[in-house]
Amino acid sequence: MTEKKNSAEKKKRGRKSDYKEEYSDQVLKLCLLGATDKEIAEFFSVSEQTLNSWKKKFPQFLESLKKGKAVADANVASRLYSRAIGYDARATKFATNEGKITDKVEYIEHYPPDTTAAIFWLKNRQPGKWRDKKEVENQVKLGDELESMSDEELAAIIRGEKE
Repeated sequence: MTEKKNSAEKKKRGRKSDYKEEYSDQVLKLCLLGATDKEIAEFFSVSEQTLNSWKKKFPQFLESLKKGKAVADANVASRLYSRAIGYDARATKFATNEGKITDKVEYIEHYPPDTTAAIFWLKNRQPGKWRDKKEVENQVKLGDELESMSDEELAAIIRGEKE
């Protein structure tokens, strides 16, 4: 007869995780670069299911992933906002003569507001006010006069015989 295994032995079933401590730092960097969960899974050569399992089993991994995505999203939102309202940036002009740089001048370049960026920002921040699709409620109520008419009388109105 086989002996019953205790619960600690039962929990050790399955393959050992390929997760390594340094993955927390790597996933943070990947997320800062804008990687999706699918791309992260491909980077670590695991399935998305395994990636989701790591999120549950390793809190530090999940926190690094969340932090990286939050910082990346905030950076993009900030740049989008700047494009939407316009901004100034330092720039440098170089003067050349016969292929050699002879002089450089630093200046402030103005970038005007970008209409597309503004529209995108508003549609996502205030979709009720700015979305393209408007929902219109259309209810036609027939007056008591029409409801009391017979089918023949309504047909005559349609044909133009009666008003």
